[in-house]
Amino acid sequence: MPTALITGATAGLGAGFARRLASDGFDLVLIARDIERLDRTAADLRGRYGVAVETLPADLATDEGLAAAEDRAGKGVDLLVNNAGFGQRGVYLNVPVADEVRMLRVHCEAVLRLTSAALPGMLERGRGGVINVASVAAFFSRGTYGASKAWVVSFSQAVMRDLGGRGVYVMALCPGFVRTEFHERAGMNVSGIPGFMWLDQDLVIDTALRDLRRGVQVSVPGARYKAIVGLGGLVPRALADRLSSRAGRRFD
Repeated sequence: MPTALITGATAGLGAGFARRLASDGFDLVLIARDIERLDRTAADLRGRYGVAVETLPADLATDEGLAAAEDRAGKGVDLLVNNAGFGQRGVYLNVPVADEVRMLRVHCEAVLRLTSAALPGMLERGRGGVINVASVAAFFSRGTYGASKAWVVSFSQAVMRDLGGRGVYVMALCPGFVRTEFHERAGMNVSGIPGFMWLDQDLVIDTALRDLRRGVQVSVPGARYKAIVGLGGLVPRALADRLSSRAGRRFD
C-alpha cells in the first residue's frame, strides 16, 4: 500500500486529508502535537478503513520536533502533505517576534526540511507527490502569515521546475476560507465573512488531489477564489492589499 505523511493531521484540512487518503487505501503517518488526539484519530482511522496508521507526536516549531519529522519523511513516503500551520492572534507589531519566528519555522522551515527529506526516495522510485498547504493570502499583503504562504508558493514552484518532469510532483495548495478550527484557534472573528466565500473542505481536498495528479503547480480551489486571485493581479496593488488586510482580520 502507498503511504502518506500528513503534518497537522488531527484538525482541519489535515484531518480531512487523513480521512480521504485512508478511504483511498493509503497507510498513514500522522504528525501533530497533541498525543491524545493523535491516538484517537489513529484508532478511528484504523477501525473505519482498515489501514495502518503510525503516529508521531512532534511540535514542528522546535528543533526536536522538526528533526523527528524530517527523519521519518526521509524513511520513505509516497505522498507528503505539509499542512501544519496557524494564524496569529493579532496583526504585525501586536504579535511578539518570538511568535512570528515560530510561525516561520512551521510554515517555511518545516516545509523545506520535510520536502527535502522526502523527495530523494520519491525520485529514486520515479513516483510520488508533495502537497504544500499555502493560502489565497499568499497572493496579497497580509502580514507574516501571507508572507510565509507566499514563500510556500514560490518554493513549491521552484522545486517543481528543478525536478523537470521526473514522475514526482510538488504543488502549493491555496484555499480561501474553509470552515475548520483554524480561525477559532487564532481568535479571529469571521462573522463578517459572507456565506458564499466559504469553501467545503471535501471540495478543497478533492481539488488538491486531482490537481496534483495533473501536475498543477499552484492549486486554487473554487471558481470564486480563482477569480479573486486573477482579479488581484489586475486591480491596483494598494487597493487589493487594503481589501485583503481587512477580510477576516477582526480578533476576539
